[in-house]
Amino acid sequence: IFFFIYYFNPPMLEADGDVVIGGLFPMHYMVSESDQTYASKPQASEFDVRAFRWVQTMVFAIEEINNSSLLPGVRLGYRILDSCDHVHTGLRSVMSLVSFSLGQDNSSEVLQCVDSAPVPVVIGLASSTPTRSVAHALGPFRIPLVSYFATCTCLTDKQVYPSFLRTVPSDLFQVQGLVQLVTHFDWRWVGTIGTEDDYSNYGIQAFAEHLQTWGGCVAFHRTIPKEPTEAQINAIADILETSTAHVVVAFATEGQLYSLLTEIARRNLTHLQWVASEAWVTAGLLTAPEFHSVLTGTLGFSFRGTMIPGLADFLFKVRPSPGSVFTNMFWEELFRCKLSFASNADPQSKLCTGNEDIKAVRSSYSEVSRVRISYNVYKAVYAIAHALHQLLKCGPKDQACNNTMTVKPWQVKKPLLNFTNQFGEKVYFDSNGEPVPLYDIINWQKSSNGQIQFEKVGSYDGSAPYGQQLQMDLDSIKWSGGQSQVPLSLCSASCPAGTRQASRPGQALCCFDCLPCADGEISNNTDATECTKCPLYYWSDKDRVTCVAGVEEFLDFQETMGIILVILALLGVTVAMAITVIFFFYKSTPIVKANNSEISFLLLLSIKLCFLCSLVFIGRPSAWSCRARQAAFGISFVLCISCILVKTIVVLLAFRSTLPGSNALKLFGPLQQRAFILCCTAVQVILCASWLALAPPVPFKNTSYQGGRIVLECKDVWPIGFYLVLGYIGLLSALCFVLAFLGRKLPDTFNEGKLITFSMLIFFAVWISFIPAHNSSPGKYTVAVEMFAILASSFGLLFCIFAPKCYIILFRPEQNIRKGMTGKYPNK
Repeated sequence: IFFFIYYFNPPMLEADGDVVIGGLFPMHYMVSESDQTYASKPQASEFDVRAFRWVQTMVFAIEEINNSSLLPGVRLGYRILDSCDHVHTGLRSVMSLVSFSLGQDNSSEVLQCVDSAPVPVVIGLASSTPTRSVAHALGPFRIPLVSYFATCTCLTDKQVYPSFLRTVPSDLFQVQGLVQLVTHFDWRWVGTIGTEDDYSNYGIQAFAEHLQTWGGCVAFHRTIPKEPTEAQINAIADILETSTAHVVVAFATEGQLYSLLTEIARRNLTHLQWVASEAWVTAGLLTAPEFHSVLTGTLGFSFRGTMIPGLADFLFKVRPSPGSVFTNMFWEELFRCKLSFASNADPQSKLCTGNEDIKAVRSSYSEVSRVRISYNVYKAVYAIAHALHQLLKCGPKDQACNNTMTVKPWQVKKPLLNFTNQFGEKVYFDSNGEPVPLYDIINWQKSSNGQIQFEKVGSYDGSAPYGQQLQMDLDSIKWSGGQSQVPLSLCSASCPAGTRQASRPGQALCCFDCLPCADGEISNNTDATECTKCPLYYWSDKDRVTCVAGVEEFLDFQETMGIILVILALLGVTVAMAITVIFFFYKSTPIVKANNSEISFLLLLSIKLCFLCSLVFIGRPSAWSCRARQAAFGISFVLCISCILVKTIVVLLAFRSTLPGSNALKLFGPLQQRAFILCCTAVQVILCASWLALAPPVPFKNTSYQGGRIVLECKDVWPIGFYLVLGYIGLLSALCFVLAFLGRKLPDTFNEGKLITFSMLIFFAVWISFIPAHNSSPGKYTVAVEMFAILASSFGLLFCIFAPKCYIILFRPEQNIRKGMTGKYPNK
């Protein structure tokens, strides 16, 4: 910081006071981009007379407040420096404002604490990029920075810029307004011009994003370098000349656009409709006669302006003097002369007397009939004055303020809320330090005397309800190139309802083909960028313009497939009943006794339950049916497999019991067999109960199928539960198969093992093929596949185990005798 002070002795405009307000204004622009080594001053070139008007507006407002009753007993001072519209110069200037006592340019004292800084609040800057740097530097010290022209949306972030406020709306509102403006005229195909700064980058990015949501797109974007070469300017002009987009939105200042617009005017490109951002929409620099042919008809957004009483007289009273550095620069720039007392006066140059008439020269400095940026500066000064009025406890009726109180920087920000100024406008700062977004819509029109006039043709209020924000007087608008109608800027014709825009490969989004909406989607308006998906359980009609209710689908009792499955299930139950009757009537015969009649009847009962549980899968799914179908299936099959497993174990033990001294069969008697079946089934009951209690299947309308079908099905909330139930059945089946396989070579009188082995093979074949078939079957066929697997495996078990025995009982009674049977069987 000391390095800045010693090597940079910046000029300033200052006046002492009880409270000193800092000011940073870009009185010079077009700073060279040479490497900043801080060994020499950054060089700024052109003096901006409009920025000097902003400076004088701040001075005017402060003097007006000092002569009013707003702060009785307190005098405001100011300390104004040139920021040169540059990051480095802005940081240097702000450090000069807040770090040292007023007037101590060459002080050797150590930096004072920010608490006692003579500038508790700063008004500035104009451009967003240097404003971001200065706001970031002031943020940790909680020194408020009130900007009058920095509009970048990025400055809204209070985490990064906690002490930043502004009297100008954020670019977000301007972008929203510009997008509504271009879409209001159906300009869907526009180009954009920007510069290498945050204002342009953030603004154009937001504009492109918002425009796309409204169905438009950016045909091209070109960036003007800070120091453009002739070749770069010509390249941008070539794009503007050849593009099919006839509307160009420019986010830049007049100085940055000057070179490009000069080339546009030289080529006489009058077909372009320019849309201006607030940075240049009222720029007097571009109203020179050479730009009339290309810029007449320009539309753009401007801040609300007003006429400040007394400002014009104050501006015209400015006079140069040896100590007024900025005024001297302004005077020499305005009258193109050199003051005789200037240190750099050239004897060969035209000399100024200091008595020249400012009114005689037409410039942006003297154009104060309706000021805008100056009004933002004016409001910033009054906002600070009203905050001090509250902070210093100033009383009514000229009751003096507490001028003994030391004003801390962070104390100033808190009262900066809202007030109503003398023009009846409510100056308001929201929680992000943003004002009410109010804009005028300006149209560049040529007056009868041949001069460009900035005519108001509409307004935009970002705080108004949607649909009432943009107000336009279409009849008063003059278009570019002298056109009598709204210029067209489209790349492709409109798409009718029922279609959507499909971008062409390698081209911009607004160059599109019209494609019909996909099934289940509609578009009921023209130029739809995308089709709207129909609501849940609805489908598109054949024209794709409206949604109709979808057709519900499930496995019904009345359809052919449902009837066939019901018949098969009832057939299985009937066959099982018939076998039960046969076994009951022949229960005293050796073959029934040899196969453990009690377990056989229990097995037949479980097979009947397997057939019957399949019926729960048919019909409209409900909460109870979704729970019952899987539980019934799991428990029935476990009961069935448990019985078969017991029969297998009995067969193996019966063979071992024929060996001398073996009592294996006695250890696994009827009581143990019943307990074994009960325990095996209880495990499945616990699994099903836990699954259904924690995450049961629920009715679900599946809309993922085409053609408007809504498949009603049971959705497994926890699929692992189903696979645990199925896996437990598989585990018992595998165990049964292994034991039956071991007993397959027993003597013919013990042929139960072969039958069980074969039945288990069929069971495995059915359920192994079930898994891929179940996962790949669409819609209601998923349920049909599971039913088929249940019925097929049930029929396999029924016929493989009981058919041979029934055949012997009914058709080979001579074999149903005890003779020749050497094994020992339970007396059942």
